Order: sequence, then structure tokens, then C-alpha cells
Amino acid sequence: MTNIKDILKQLIDKKLSIEDAEKFLKANLIEEVGDLAKLDIFRKMRTGVPEVIYSESKSPQMVLNITNSFLKTKKFAIISRYNEKQKELIVKSFEENEKYNIKINELGKIIIIKETSFNFVKKGGIIGIITAGSSDIPIAEEAKAITETMGCEVITSYDLGIAGIHRIFSPLSEMIKKGVHVIIVCAGMEGTLPGVVAALVDIIVIGVPISSGYGMGKKGKGALITMLQSCSPGLLVVNIDNGFGAAASAALIANKIAK
Repeated sequence: MTNIKDILKQLIDKKLSIEDAEKFLKANLIEEVGDLAKLDIFRKMRTGVPEVIYSESKSPQMVLNITNSFLKTKKFAIISRYNEKQKELIVKSFEENEKYNIKINELGKIIIIKETSFNFVKKGGIIGIITAGSSDIPIAEEAKAITETMGCEVITSYDLGIAGIHRIFSPLSEMIKKGVHVIIVCAGMEGTLPGVVAALVDIIVIGVPISSGYGMGKKGKGALITMLQSCSPGLLVVNIDNGFGAAASAALIANKIAK
């Protein structure tokens, strides 16, 4: 029994004693996957942000083991930054299991496995996601996948960098008309676009520096410094390539506004 509402309901219905309910709550706070991982089962309920299986540096079997442990206690599992061998094993393990649906975002390197009957609850948040260039799209797609699992509607517009600054105005205007609560802007190279967008709107903009560029600004450092040094108020900045962090923050803000 890992659903906190079920535990509390059984306590109210006097099917559980206070002592047993306390034991269930304590026992289910953390689940161990052998000696490999400890799952924070109640993170989504506690923080509003789902726990994600970060796959980099893990073996395919390790990812599968953790995924199976997630699905014992939840109706879904989210796998990020997968490689091809990990994807092949996951697909092979679940594609013929009628209990689950698999959705793969190839660009964003996100796999979502969920029970067929389960749908993520819409919470009313509306998020815009913009990229400066096509090289920034994979991180934008990671952010899109996460915000959707957190119940947000997502509007995207890609390849709007300042080398053709006129391209930003029409899609940005459409996002504002549709009532976006937060805008995520992914930009590499010198990372100017988030500051430009923040100067044009009256809502929070979250800048994501992308690890493109060369010379002094290589690996996203130039973009990060530009965003941190921006004169535009209302611009928040996450770490380089941190699509997940941008998505989690944006969804929390947007859903709170919508509520």
C-alpha cells in the first residue's frame, strides 16, 4: 500500500489503527531497488514535481530495474536522457504488455511508460517554449515532455534566434493571446534571446543556456553568463542544458497561477 490517500481513508474508516497507518507511511517513504537506488515515492505529492529516472551513466538493466520498481508503486515512470541500448531494452520489455503504453520523445530523450487507463491530470497551467536555434530543440523537447506530465498545456515555437529578430514577434504575440503563464526560452551561442523576450512580456521568463557555441563561450558558458548578466527584469535562469529544471519550475508557477 503506497497511496497516501488510501492509507488515510482506511484510517478514517477504522480499517487501520493509527500505529499501522504510521508504519505504512514510514515504510513507503523510500523504496530500495537492490543496492542501486532509493525511490522517493511521495515526491510528486510533497513537491508537485514527479521523480524522473535519470539514465546517464546507468546500465540498461539498471534503468529497467528502477523502472519496474517505479511501476509497482505508481501508474507511470519517466525516463530521461536515455541511450539507444537503454531504449531498446525498455521497449522490448514493455511493448507487448497491454497494461502499459509507451511514449518516446526521440528529440527530448524522454520515455514515458504509463498504465493504459491512466492520464495525467490537466491543471490549467499554460507554458510557452521558445528556442533560439534548431540546436536548442532537444532541451526544449525535454522541457515540453516534463511540463505535460505536470498537467500543463504547452505551446512551442522554435528557431527564433536574434540573427533574424523579426521572427520572434508573431509567435510571441500568439503565446500572449493564448494566455501563457510562463515562457521557457532555450538559447545557445551567446544566449541573448531570453533577455529579449523578458523585455517584451509581463510574465516570468525562464532562460535555459544550451551547450552550443565555441571559443570562450563553448559548452554553454557564454550563454549562461549572458543570461545571468541580463538587464531584463523577470528573467530567471537555470543551469546549462537543464530542461527538466526549467520545466519543473515553469509548471509549478503556471499551475499555481491557474489554480
